[in-house]
Amino acid sequence: MAKLTKRVVDQIAPGNTESMHWDDELKGFGLRVWPSGRKVYMVMSRVKGRLRRITIGPHGAITPEQARIRAHEILAEAKAGRDPAQELDQARKAPTVKGLGERFLKEHVAVRCKPSTQAEYKRSVELFINPKIGTRKVTDIERRDIAELHQSLSHIPYQANRTLGVLSKMFNLAEVWGLRPDGSNPCLHVKKYVERKRERFLSTDEFAALGTALREAEADGPETQSAITAIRLLMLTGCRLSEIMTLKWEYVDTTARELRLPDSKTGAKVVHFGQTAAAILDGIERLDDNPFVITGKKTGARLTDLQHPWRRIRDKAGLGDVRIHDLRHSYASGALALGEGLPMIGKLLGHTQVQTTARYAHLANDPVKRAAGRVSDTIGIALLGAPKHKSRGQRKSAR
Repeated sequence: MAKLTKRVVDQIAPGNTESMHWDDELKGFGLRVWPSGRKVYMVMSRVKGRLRRITIGPHGAITPEQARIRAHEILAEAKAGRDPAQELDQARKAPTVKGLGERFLKEHVAVRCKPSTQAEYKRSVELFINPKIGTRKVTDIERRDIAELHQSLSHIPYQANRTLGVLSKMFNLAEVWGLRPDGSNPCLHVKKYVERKRERFLSTDEFAALGTALREAEADGPETQSAITAIRLLMLTGCRLSEIMTLKWEYVDTTARELRLPDSKTGAKVVHFGQTAAAILDGIERLDDNPFVITGKKTGARLTDLQHPWRRIRDKAGLGDVRIHDLRHSYASGALALGEGLPMIGKLLGHTQVQTTARYAHLANDPVKRAAGRVSDTIGIALLGAPKHKSRGQRKSAR
């Protein structure tokens, strides 16, 4: 035994069998030599009664002093109760981020999420996460890696935030599945971009323009009746796009004027509607081989694309900046204009949280402002006196 220096290690000749040469200064630190002449630095320690032998690295790639420093670190970790050998083994067996994503989509998303959410998560994983860090080991990902990925999507801030959310869920599950230590989620403290909720509400004149465009499209025939009907129902019910597009006849009761949806973004709910919507639903031809209200071209299928017909119709109505979801916002705006309160709006839209409906709070101030103006003006007349107008004769004599 001797202190393992570069000169000592270089002088060690290989034998006919594998041999170990221990350092006489640092207990547990040694050099493993193969008959082929390959030399590798090792460290041996005892962790919780188990003897563990850990490879540090080959001579040449690292120096004896570098190996000695690493041996010190490993022995200190072992003394503290950690098992460096087990951690290294876990690191070697750790899946890549792509592998974690596949497991996340299969074992979590496919079981717990709705189809629309599944598609959104799958898109984030395949288009934005895998190309950036998919080949990296799950155990190697650090906060700076997540921050760099998030920043690389700064030109599409909404997608950047959605992707960050998906990554956070993935790494939370990596901890649950024992792939990373507890509390090591690298997404922690990576700040999302500011998102400004867009608010666009149709006026009465704009609703009329949209109605005219729908009637013209119906008469001219460029759009399918299913697309036209879907847009009308969205306007008249305040439903989400997915709720109308997946609506089945078994959910519809035009006598009670209810849509009994077994599932939605917020779970099962009942959507109430008026006579106009009931008349539209009663006027739709029911097909024996198709359970859907908004039917597609294929037998038994529903319409899957409303975006393209919607863009053509909104442009015809001169409403190029209006999204389909703005019809839902406009439904809420119309209810507020009629004097309905926020709690009622929440029930009409199927909100489960007060905060969701609160985004319409500023619209509820409009009727209050008008009422306050009328009251104030009435008191003002009494307080200041009505403005006096000169008679025609008075105006002539003044000349």
